[in-house]
Amino acid sequence: MLARIVCLLGAFPVVLGFLNAGIGNNGFTVGKVNVKSTQISSKSLGRLQRLQAKLAAGDSVVLIGVAADSGCGKSTFMRRLTGMFGTDGTKFLGGGFGNGGWETNTLVSESTTVICLDDYHLNDRGGRKISGRTALDGAEQKFDLMYEQLKELKSGKPIKKPIYNHVNGTLDTPELVEPTPIVIVEGLHPMYDDRVASLLDFTIYLDISDEIKFAWKIQRDMAERGHSLEAIKASIEARKPDFDQFVAPQRSKADIVIQVLPSQLVAETGKVLRVKMIQKEGKEIFSPAYLFDEGSTISWTPCGRKLTCSYPGIKFAYGPDTFFDNEVSVIEMDGEFDNLQELIYVESHLSNTGTKFYGELTQQLLKMSNSPGSNNGTGFFQTLTALKIREVYEKITKKEVAYSK
Repeated sequence: MLARIVCLLGAFPVVLGFLNAGIGNNGFTVGKVNVKSTQISSKSLGRLQRLQAKLAAGDSVVLIGVAADSGCGKSTFMRRLTGMFGTDGTKFLGGGFGNGGWETNTLVSESTTVICLDDYHLNDRGGRKISGRTALDGAEQKFDLMYEQLKELKSGKPIKKPIYNHVNGTLDTPELVEPTPIVIVEGLHPMYDDRVASLLDFTIYLDISDEIKFAWKIQRDMAERGHSLEAIKASIEARKPDFDQFVAPQRSKADIVIQVLPSQLVAETGKVLRVKMIQKEGKEIFSPAYLFDEGSTISWTPCGRKLTCSYPGIKFAYGPDTFFDNEVSVIEMDGEFDNLQELIYVESHLSNTGTKFYGELTQQLLKMSNSPGSNNGTGFFQTLTALKIREVYEKITKKEVAYSK
């Protein structure tokens, strides 16, 4: 269960299949991949056969990359993405260890595959102690294999993907992963290797500032785990050099960066958040959302008769900017919503959101109102980003995704 929590993500829907499979008493072959019958349930085999029938229809695979450090909200973000595509939920490949399957990080639905890139670690936990490198180090990743396998998936072929077991730190027996219309790769390094990055149709980076990371880690590790402040500081500082060298530079490659910063409305760090949605300009399949007037520079305090705001209130901003030498459009929110239903007032002043009808952004946020960040900019911009990714998917595939109620 712990391994699943570490790389827990949601997924999207819609469907693709792949090449012919020969099935025999000792298992079956998909392309060049052989899978023993003990490694896949009859239910999974049925799904495999349904997907096969879809490949002939010419469906394409859209590959999405999500980069973030651990504890940065990937799980919640992916659940928001899932809701945009109407999925009835994702499950662990093969049912997961507790349901007669195997320990896995891979989540699947009828139309989605979510891959945790920790599975491409070069060494197990013991091996990293010998190499003296952390899991954040680029040298500790199998980028050649990652590139070849993602290229196969993108072309509609199955792969035999390795598994990194987060519970005991071992490299487990590889598993069969089938191509689906949307394949999401998430982890520390989706854009680190240029070859892998070139395969990605759209990319997101969840960027939590050092101050917020520290505040969150203190809250979690001191309150919930009994760690000392000194131990928490030492843990953060020990991994910071590798994070800054191998993970953080991917921000410059991302199409959308959701950046979480300390609030400018209050002095206390971490309780109230200032969040930016940084959208790269110039991508053919993506046009940034904007507030009021596209290309203008705007500061807006909406609190009043139409939006209930207790102290310290809410402040929005929008305008063009540069981010790592890239031209971007930035929407910013500082503060929290008191009543999520009133978000529709803010939504009415946003344009190019990717919604299918007036109020959909508000409705989607309300669907996950109990999830972390739903009352602040993290949930707001995660939801808006999910809407934009749905729009990107429709542009790439030229297929309309049905509205998810």
